[in-house]
This record gives sequence, C-alpha cells and structure tokens, in this order.
Amino acid sequence: MKKPNDNPADPFKKALAEATKVMADDSDLTVTYSVDPAGVSGDAMRLPQVSRRMTRDEVLMARGTADALALRHKYHDAKTHAKYAPPGQMARELYEAMETARCEAVGARAMPGTASNIDVKIEAEARRQGFDQITEASEAPLPTAAGYLIRHLATGRDLPPGAQNVMELWRGFIEAEAGGTLENLQDMLADQSAFARFARQIIDDLGYGDQLGDDPDSEDEDQQDEAEESADEEQDPESQGDDDSSPEDADADPEQQQDDTQDQSQAQVSMDEMAEDEAGEETEMPEGEAPLDPPPPPASEADPDYTVYTTRFDEEVHAEDLAEPAELERLRAYLDQQLEPLKGAVSRLANKLQRRLQAQQSRSWEFDREEGILDAGRLARVVANPTTPLSFKVEKDTEFRDTVVTLLLDNSGSMRGRPISIAAICADVLARTLERCAVKVEILGFTTRAWKGGQNREAWLNEGRPQLPGRLNDLRHIVYKSADAPMRRTRQNLGLMMKEGLLKENIDGEALEWAHKRMVNRREARKILMVISDGAPVDDSTLSVNPANYLEKHLRDVIEMVEKRKQVELLAIGIGHDVTRYYDRAVTITDVDQLAGAMTEQLAALFDSDPRARARVMGMRRVS
Repeated sequence: MKKPNDNPADPFKKALAEATKVMADDSDLTVTYSVDPAGVSGDAMRLPQVSRRMTRDEVLMARGTADALALRHKYHDAKTHAKYAPPGQMARELYEAMETARCEAVGARAMPGTASNIDVKIEAEARRQGFDQITEASEAPLPTAAGYLIRHLATGRDLPPGAQNVMELWRGFIEAEAGGTLENLQDMLADQSAFARFARQIIDDLGYGDQLGDDPDSEDEDQQDEAEESADEEQDPESQGDDDSSPEDADADPEQQQDDTQDQSQAQVSMDEMAEDEAGEETEMPEGEAPLDPPPPPASEADPDYTVYTTRFDEEVHAEDLAEPAELERLRAYLDQQLEPLKGAVSRLANKLQRRLQAQQSRSWEFDREEGILDAGRLARVVANPTTPLSFKVEKDTEFRDTVVTLLLDNSGSMRGRPISIAAICADVLARTLERCAVKVEILGFTTRAWKGGQNREAWLNEGRPQLPGRLNDLRHIVYKSADAPMRRTRQNLGLMMKEGLLKENIDGEALEWAHKRMVNRREARKILMVISDGAPVDDSTLSVNPANYLEKHLRDVIEMVEKRKQVELLAIGIGHDVTRYYDRAVTITDVDQLAGAMTEQLAALFDSDPRARARVMGMRRVS
C-alpha cells in the first residue's frame, strides 16, 4: 500500500535515472533532479525537476534533457574538445553548438528513439526564446542555427517549428560560405578529432577565422620537432662546448671587456645628456601657451582598466523616440493582450504590497507648531482663555516617502518572448502601485544598437584592428519612464519592449553604472535599484578581441563600487540565471511566472519595518 507521503513521481525519476546511466555507458553516474539549469559536471548529471503532478511537459522535458546529456557524456571527450576549442567568443559558441549536434546525431544513429525525445527539448527551448517569432537572420543566434543545421543534415530529421525557423533564416548564408566543407559531414561524425577540425574549417568559412587561434595540429608537430632536437643535442657531445657565454670566453680577453665597459658608460652618458636636453626643451614653454590637455577620464569609475573603443555611437534615448505614437499604442495593446491572464495575479500581488506599505504609513503628528494644520483638538483651550495662541500640527514624513526606486530591465535577445513580456507588465503594475504610496519609480532598459559590434566595430576594422580595443559595440540605454514622469503619461512606452529587433546584446556593467549615476544625482534620501536579468553580460564583438571575462569582471567591479559607496541599495533578480554570484542581495527564479512575486517580496522586504522579516526575505537566495 502506498504511503500518503510518497511522491508519485519517484518511480519515474528512478527509472529515468537508471536508463540514463545505461545510455551514457557509465554505471557510476549520479543523476539528480533540480530547479537549477540542467548539465553534467564530472560524474554528476542534473536533470530538470519533475513535480508530484508529473505533467506531460515535465516528463517529456526530463526525458529529452536526459537523452541529450547522456549522449554527450558517452560520445564526447573533454580533452579532445579542449585541444581544438577556439579562444574567440563567437567561434567558441559555434564550435560548442556543432559538437553538441554531433553527439546527438551519433546517438540517433545507434538509438533512433532518442531523436524524438531530444526534439521535445529543442522545441521547448526554441519556444521559450521566441524563435518562432523571429523574421530576420540578424535577430537569430548564428551558433544555434549552425548547430540545428548540423543536426538536420546528419540525421535527415526535420526540426521543431521554432528551431526550423532559425535554421532556415541562416541556412542560405551558411551553405553559401561553407557548402563545400559541409559535404564531408557524414564522414566526420564518428571521429571527434576529425569533426573538431571540420568544425574549425566551417568557422573559418563563416568569417571567424581570426578567432580560431593557433592550429592545434601544427603545435603538436612543433613540440615533436623540439623534442627530437633536444634528444639529438643530448646525444651530441660536441654541442655542449659551443656556449658563447662559457667561463673560458669570459676570462679570455680582459682588455676587450674593459673596452666594452667604457663604450657602455659613454653610451649611457650620451643618453642621459639627451634626456636632460629634452627635459629642458619641455620646461621652456613660451608665455601664454596653454598646457597639455589632461588625459581623458576613464570609461568606468569602478574599473580604470576598463576601456571603450569609442562612445561616438552610444545613445541614451527615451522610449517614445524609438517608435511612432501609433506603433507604441499598437505594441502596448499587444502586450496587454499577451498577458491578460497574468495581470490579475500581478495586480493582487501589487495590492498586497500596497497594503503592507500603507500599514506603515500610520499618520503621526508634531503638535504645538506655529504653522501647519489647525489642531482642532486644542481649540477648547482657546475658548477657555482667549489669550492662548492657536495651536497647529504638522504631519511627519514616513521613512519611505522620500524614496525613489529604479527598475533596470535587461533588454537582451535572450529575454525575447515571455520573459520580456512579464518583466514589462510587472514593471508597469509595480510602478503604479508605488506611485500610490508616494514612492517615485524610474524604469530603464539596456541593450545594444546592433549585433556584432555595429558602427563601433566598423570603426575599429577601418583603423587597422588595434589590439585589446575594449568594449566594441554601440550601447543603447532606454528611459521608459523617468522618476518624475507620472505613469499615466508613460504607460505606452513599455510596449516598446515588444518591438521586433529591439532586443540584442547585454553589457550589464555599463548599464548598472549608468543607472547608478542617475540615482546618485537625485534629491531623494533613499534610493533603491532593482536589476532584472536572465544572464551574464555577453557581447560577441567585445569578447572576441578581449579576455573572455572582460565584461563579467567589469560588472563585478561596478557592483562592488555601488555596494561599497552605499548611496544606493542594490538588489537583483535572475531569471533562470544565478545572479547570487554577482550581487549580495539577490534571488534566482527558475520560471519567469515567478517574477511578479519575487519583485513584490523583495521590495516589500526593503520597506518592511520588522528587521527579522527583512532579513528573512533578503536572505532568500533562490525561489523554487
């Protein structure tokens, strides 16, 4: 008899774990189920959580993810992969996507049932990222499209609709540039080393050869030649007596050594005299001549080493300047239609937040003031003694009335679809709620003007590709609602997030620094900045010519600066992405539908008068 507390999903989870071990050909593999992103680390595999309800989507997603990870675990060799992995960001993403497709295609040949299971996983991921709504190739990720194409050509299977759409948008370009290489695909699938060389050739064909680094095979040949030369030298006794700096040569001619020393001294004296002459010329500046221009200020206050190639093409723009009023109205109507079922739940949470705030707005007064509101309760004293002066009272300000809240929304391409829609509607409802409680709200967004660098990268290419150029894309910082503008006038602006082609790359560090500067310049006594993001900072153009952690390091430096200065209270919410490794005050949600609850709880915690309640909510690191 089944116990009441038994989880009905446990038998399925146990059976799936055993089947996954068999498919991965690793009996020591540990399989767990978690709300964290799925993945493999060593001998531990993490699969999507399956709830007690065991919905059809949960079961299919768990099976598809298990098959995909098991096949990669079986057919993928980490050392071979690392040997051929390119250093550039875009090249590495192409390389990773094609290797994943190879493992799944090889597995589908041996176990055809895995292909349909993985199709479900691909379909869910494509739907979540809004791939079925994309109409232009520039809006679709090239590495993902390349991986889809490799899988399609290797298995002959049609892809789910969203994935098929992305593949077809890029297919003409890929086949035009790398069609000859792709003809050899079937011969390369079984050999990972051969396929890695094949993938590097495709990357070169697509125009990213400058990100491939040195040829690993030629390095192996060079190392082998060096080893043979070293072995020959050890076997040749005569080679040991040919060192130019041997003690015998040092003692051979003392007079020659003395001459060399004198020459070096004279050369040093001459160099010193030239330096003094140059210094004298610099100090003899004609009267009235302006001094040299001071060096330009650093691109970032948080990190002086962070550089930007050029800021000429960056823009800070109001949302209403990016679309016509009629288009904004249409986009806003589309946003409302998309989220009509959700608005009720969000509104209930917002009303709950409002009640919590208003409960703390109990009116308190200062009495016996010379001006203010007439204190009717003390008029009896005036009647009894007409010489008694009138008494006035003044209402005290509450702790959070003199407050401004900024919502900084990630407008990157990975937020496309449901995440950006829910973020927009939550920002709308919360802004109106806080306004009713006399709290000012600002809504900002950040993205880039173009994929792959835009005009910034073009300028860099035209100027000869200088080394380590720094940030190499055109920023676009959007003001959807300023703190002083009422929500009723800016409501249409949030519909802009539904505009096709708006969401591109995300450079979080500079966006956070921009929002922080705006807040510091405001007059309110208390300032709260909430960041909503679904990933680490990514810009292919920048990361392809700078260190791999360039943008992530800058984000960490900016966060450290903001938290150290304590002028602004900073908190963050990560959507499917662990932001707790960046921010001290942060939560991570695994489902975008949890965003409204997370935002209201976090804001309520900051305003909560009970320090234990505040510590309880702010100590929460993950919403499951």
